Amino acid sequence: MNLCRINRRINCKKKLAELCVLLSVFLLATSALLAQDASPTPAPATQAPGYQPKYHSDPARSDSEFAALAYMRVVMRAQVGFNKQYGHYATSLTQLIHSGTFTQRMVNPDRGDYTVGFKSKKDNFVLTMTPRALDAQHRSFYAENDGKIHAEETKAADGDSPVVETHRW
Repeated sequence: MNLCRINRRINCKKKLAELCVLLSVFLLATSALLAQDASPTPAPATQAPGYQPKYHSDPARSDSEFAALAYMRVVMRAQVGFNKQYGHYATSLTQLIHSGTFTQRMVNPDRGDYTVGFKSKKDNFVLTMTPRALDAQHRSFYAENDGKIHAEETKAADGDSPVVETHRW
């Protein structure tokens, strides 16, 4: 009886050793495959060649778009601050000077490849960025006081255009 138990234990140990060897071979093969250099992922066709996103969820497709979106964020943040201070939105860009980081120079609607459009009432505002030429790297942008920035590649953006960024100030 003791001899049967010993034989079973020996058989179990042999099977366990075989299993360990198989597992080791599998892990080595898997790690070798993962260690191979993957070919670099090509940039999306809509992103300008050479454009490097500035942060993880950067919706811009070019440096021009990045600058336009940054301008929109500054205006939107300034409008939120102005509204908190005065109980209504600024009705002109000039009123936003020194609200947040909005400066005198930012009143100029010529923003490089883009032109600023601004319309405001005391309870809402509309901010647009229109490129000189619409294309995949120069989309038009639209925002209101809801914190959403909309974009269009082939026409002027509006409130029904796809949202590329949302802010909760």
